[in-house]
Amino acid sequence: MSGIIYSIVKFVVKTGLYAYHKKIEITGLDNIPTDKPVLFLPNHQSALIDVLLIATDCQRKPFFLTRADVFSSSWLNRIFSYFRMLPIYRLRDGRESLANNNLIFDTCSEILHRGNALVIFPEANHNLQRRVRPLSKGFTRIILKSFELYPQLDIQLVPVGLNYKNAAHFPDEVAVHYGKSISAKSLFDLNDINKSSQSIKDIVSSSLKKLTSHIPNDEHYEAIVSRLTNENVSFLDPMLVNETVQSYSKSVTNSKSEAPSERQKINLSKLLFSILNFPIVLLWRFWLKPKVPEAEFMGTFRFAFSLFFFPIYLLVLFISISFLNTIEIALLSIGSLTILNIFLVKFGLR
Repeated sequence: MSGIIYSIVKFVVKTGLYAYHKKIEITGLDNIPTDKPVLFLPNHQSALIDVLLIATDCQRKPFFLTRADVFSSSWLNRIFSYFRMLPIYRLRDGRESLANNNLIFDTCSEILHRGNALVIFPEANHNLQRRVRPLSKGFTRIILKSFELYPQLDIQLVPVGLNYKNAAHFPDEVAVHYGKSISAKSLFDLNDINKSSQSIKDIVSSSLKKLTSHIPNDEHYEAIVSRLTNENVSFLDPMLVNETVQSYSKSVTNSKSEAPSERQKINLSKLLFSILNFPIVLLWRFWLKPKVPEAEFMGTFRFAFSLFFFPIYLLVLFISISFLNTIEIALLSIGSLTILNIFLVKFGLR
């Protein structure tokens, strides 16, 4: 029964993700080993959306390391545990709590020993900037701990590049690129643990910088992003983005690149969407959106809100129309509204 519930939830979430996004591109699934322990190592930009995109399409049933502060109650703990989420403690959770990570790392080693998959965000934080940030040593500690306990374990590292057109915007487009698997065993030297850890970090970081947009120059970051946007360079294609960034000279980077001034046009599709779904739109804009703590959580909050409230909205409409007319008319109305909403998300809204 528990497996059925997991499958149903996964189906609902995956359907919601594809309805919520204008486009989702997945590449490199053939790079994921099916019969070996796998450590997925993605960059981290859009909070829970990053997790859901991997969980629903990676063709494995992975465990996830999750910030410990979300395990705030016993019932949440049970829910998160059911969905294979493990708490990871950070310094902000209290220095004394860091000792709990030793048990978590042992658990992760056992998970890999059983041939399962594990997702860890090696940057250890999220940020909307289009760059690969320095990797923490947490994920290498798990790898080294696993080799200490199980020396013959063949852990496969799979870097994952998450590329959003605009992660805080709706509807957004996203491309998920799975890189070629890397044998952690080939990088491990029992006689030089520090060198092994650094080698693993270097090769994973290098791989991520090819699988996602990487704009390393802090001084000119905003100017480069602005120019890429104005030139309509697709952020879903990290190879193109990185090649384009490399082609920019410093003099060009320093110059201001602004889009041609145009009179703001009314997006009729957005207006129609707002009219058709005005109770949901108003509730989002004036109730939940102001409560989003930071831009990195915007997509997560909006998606969760939509996944929960849109079915309720459609159900209320169905009951109301059925009461005023017939069930057939209600079904036709709800079906038409759903199809029109999906059409607007995929082809109308921008």
